[in-house]
Amino acid sequence: MTRSGKKLEQVPPGKPPGIKDVARLASVSAATVSQVLNDVPGARISVETRQRIHRAAAELGYVPNRLARGMRTGRSGMLGLISDTIATTPFAGSIVVGAQDTALKHGCTLVLVSTDGDPAVEQQSANALLKHQVDGFLYATMFHRRVDLPPALERVPTVLLDAASDRADLPSVVPDEIGGAEAAVEELLAHGHRRIGFLNNEDDVPATHGRLEGYRNSLARAGIDFDPGLVLADESVTAGGYRTARQMLDRADRPTALFCYNDRMAMGAYRAAAELGLRIPQDLSVVGFDNQLLLAEGLYPGLTTVALPHYEMGAWAVDALIALLEGRAVVEDGVSFPVALPCPLVRRSSVAAPS
Repeated sequence: MTRSGKKLEQVPPGKPPGIKDVARLASVSAATVSQVLNDVPGARISVETRQRIHRAAAELGYVPNRLARGMRTGRSGMLGLISDTIATTPFAGSIVVGAQDTALKHGCTLVLVSTDGDPAVEQQSANALLKHQVDGFLYATMFHRRVDLPPALERVPTVLLDAASDRADLPSVVPDEIGGAEAAVEELLAHGHRRIGFLNNEDDVPATHGRLEGYRNSLARAGIDFDPGLVLADESVTAGGYRTARQMLDRADRPTALFCYNDRMAMGAYRAAAELGLRIPQDLSVVGFDNQLLLAEGLYPGLTTVALPHYEMGAWAVDALIALLEGRAVVEDGVSFPVALPCPLVRRSSVAAPS
């Protein structure tokens, strides 16, 4: 017996329930069940009937036949996500969560492959997923960079995730590096700082250039001349942050605040400040970038930083891929790729007015 009181003897033991079983239990036609469970647009079916069908399907444990649905629609409902090291990178893992959550909302399944950046593994993985009839791909990188699309993905609907390319027709989404840096520096300016150092990354990647541009933009808007001596570059790790901060803070005309390329460099700046007897934020304000929770919340005082929109980028990429598959425009007229998503400021306790 089901909760509705109807018997289930029409479903033979050991055989999974089918669409006709759902129809019998819900007292509707199989065609009506198909329209409801497949979300057929324009189907004129009452809310009460739809609810009854969904209850019947749940009571029977009915699972739609994706193979049969794929034969009708030409789609398998599977999306491939090929990444370099995102799957093993804690602070970028929410990219996968955002993509997976959004895929589920579209009734799709996300299949994840991590390649460790090996082109041969990328090609092999793409071919394997194509044999399993995935509808399209997300091609994701651990950090914002420019890429060339693997040959296996050239003729398949694909969206770049946290990456960009030279192809103007290839949908891609990245963080707004410039806007995020502007938000960081403007937070320091709002507290009265006018001599702000920037500890930058030495690598030639979009974030290095974008964050420097944002730093300069905010200073210019505040009427402050750019001083190249207040910008130092090193490895974007804790040791690099320590070296550059120590060099900058040892000066007689040291800055009253530091904007750091990422939270790891900010952690190095905390160490340098402690060695010099400088208190944060009373003697030195510090702002990071990335919002790596284990660092930003673990530092004392808590680090004010800028969050990368990992979850939002994953969600955007899936929505864009579904639009491609359905033949819809990914972006509005006049919008070009890559699309840059906002990087919000996360305030904690590392910023105060200069002493």
